[in-house]
Amino acid sequence: MENDHRGIENAAEEPISDNGRRELPEADSKKERGDGEEVKELSVEQIFESKRVPTWQEQLTFRAFVVSFFLGVMFSFIVMKLNLTTGIIPSLNVSAGLLGFFFVKTWTKFLEKTKLLKQPFTRQENTVIQTCVVATSGIAFSGGFGSYLFGMSERIAKQSTEANNPQNTKNPELGWMIGFLLVVSFLGLFSLVPLRKIMIIDYKLVYPSGTATAHLINSFHTPQGAKLAKKQVRALGKFFSFSFLWGFFQWFFTSEDSCGFQKFPTFGLKAFENRFFFDFSATYVGVGMICPYLVNFSVLAGAILSWGIMWPAISTKEGDWYNTDPDNPNSLHGLQGYRVFIAIALILGDGLYNFFKVLSKTLSALFLQLRSKQASIIPVRGTSPQTNDSKSYDDQKRVQLFLKDQIPTWFAIAGYLTVAVISIITLPHIFSPLKWYYVLVAYIFAPVLAFCNAYGAGLTDWSLASTYGKLAIFTIGAWAGASNGGVLAGLAACGVMMNIVSTASDLMQDFKTGYLTLASPRSMFVSQVIGTTMGCVIAPSVFWLFYKAFGDIGLPNSEYPAPNAIVFRNMAILGVEGFSSLPKNCLTLCYVFFAAAILINAVRDASGKKVSRFIPLPMAMAIPFYLGAYFAIDMCVGSVILFIWEKTNKVNADAFGPAVASGLICGDGIWTLPASVLALAGVKPPICMKFLSRKTNSKVDTYLSTLS
Repeated sequence: MENDHRGIENAAEEPISDNGRRELPEADSKKERGDGEEVKELSVEQIFESKRVPTWQEQLTFRAFVVSFFLGVMFSFIVMKLNLTTGIIPSLNVSAGLLGFFFVKTWTKFLEKTKLLKQPFTRQENTVIQTCVVATSGIAFSGGFGSYLFGMSERIAKQSTEANNPQNTKNPELGWMIGFLLVVSFLGLFSLVPLRKIMIIDYKLVYPSGTATAHLINSFHTPQGAKLAKKQVRALGKFFSFSFLWGFFQWFFTSEDSCGFQKFPTFGLKAFENRFFFDFSATYVGVGMICPYLVNFSVLAGAILSWGIMWPAISTKEGDWYNTDPDNPNSLHGLQGYRVFIAIALILGDGLYNFFKVLSKTLSALFLQLRSKQASIIPVRGTSPQTNDSKSYDDQKRVQLFLKDQIPTWFAIAGYLTVAVISIITLPHIFSPLKWYYVLVAYIFAPVLAFCNAYGAGLTDWSLASTYGKLAIFTIGAWAGASNGGVLAGLAACGVMMNIVSTASDLMQDFKTGYLTLASPRSMFVSQVIGTTMGCVIAPSVFWLFYKAFGDIGLPNSEYPAPNAIVFRNMAILGVEGFSSLPKNCLTLCYVFFAAAILINAVRDASGKKVSRFIPLPMAMAIPFYLGAYFAIDMCVGSVILFIWEKTNKVNADAFGPAVASGLICGDGIWTLPASVLALAGVKPPICMKFLSRKTNSKVDTYLSTLS
């Protein structure tokens, strides 16, 4: 449901070719001029040939990490807000690379004018910044603040009558959250370091997100790219300011939970009751502009199916299929149970299908790679044995630089074992039901699963981190048992596994970016370590601010309902206690939707591109089952804006669309910081803007007249 950084967003995107350039051709490519004469164009590395490649130590500058820290804080707020609202998190790599370029370039230009500049700003330093920022904000996702970690809390546990005893709950506290992340977030970094050459050079895995980021950074550091980047930053700044001020304006009308533009009954009060309305969220309009059209309209299709058809129909069965508890209207034994468990069935069906799909692609690709490698070393008569065709100039230079600064294998193995031992000793003290041998078994299998996830991400750009986490929920939870805190053990094991496979995949993406920008593997690794360390402190602190400032986080109708938290907790309950907690006929509906998710995916894959682009994604459809349609409408508004823009001026839309969307997301996301501070200070907005039906309004007027 939270899409593993890139899962849902990139599901409908085409892979990007691994030729090291988009509009800059290979060294030997030729272009015909108008007079018929062929002109040789420069490749990427020939364009940068006059610039010295800094050493790996020079790439790690103090200014890079200062900029990374501030951008990491900003993006952590954005990711946290998205985590606690819908769980849809778009890729922020473009924003990180763009803003990193802008801030350091501005600083170096100032120093250049004062003749104090000692080191110029390079694309390698830009890559270090982007890597560090994404690693920092990535912890806000993999840390589980909107899913498994918050799912341990009493606030989420009380929404269910099962497994809400003290041994299955653990309330958030800043100390243990930071400690937990510090002992589990680094294992993934060490697990795949010895395989970087095999995956990047030998197998030539594409890693579309890492490749796209490298193209972006390379283009920034050409004269034409720098001019475009300035314009993109200007567009981002404009819409950042608009979004921030719009959030500030809306705040004045929200003195109570049910007040403000976020509760505007756009399509009427009846539609509003079924959560169909536009809530004027700049964040989700921006997300809609970044996500593929298919994702946005899949979410809308899921909202129409659930809140438009299914829930109104099931609500007529009250008293027969389920009973509403007046003391707990959001009990999972009532209508809420259908919403949550059918969403879980869709998520599990989609996750299982894609797990086996990516696993089969991984194994078949590995088999072909190994077979072709064996065939390539058999000499043909009259030739000498060789393993590769002649490489292009770019490839030769990139391979040379990539292999120059080796990270010793002994260092990676020693690092993995050291962190694993510390983790095995520490985690049972943080989560008493999570025994040391559960953690040991997880760490034995983790490198294999991390490899599968990183290889699959290299082929498809799909990271299945949460799928591996869900496997840990069911296996460790069932192993621990209901009477021994199995729910808490399962959720904690989910966090262990998710952090390992997610950070391993992210590191390999960064190695690919570094390979294409000539950034040293050592600087990439150090940048990832520093970014992860910052994230282990920043992300829990940001969540703690949200948790303290907004006292109703995690409640179904609040501003921050944290839908994934209740979903993950109920997965753990299902794994430990079985299906006894489900309302009547809910299990049958779960089977139907589980099978439907697999069938829809199979039909999508069997269809051609012309047909499959109209078949919705089950994972995206599942998200509104619990929340409603309001954010789906916001996202579709973003899609419509982008669509019209592309029809009227496609060049501008392609160049500035991501910058405008990033500005909308960043401005609204950053507004939550002053909003949190105001809430902690006890400052309440002065106005409540509320919408009532004519009949209710007449009653209110009559009542008020009696008071006067």
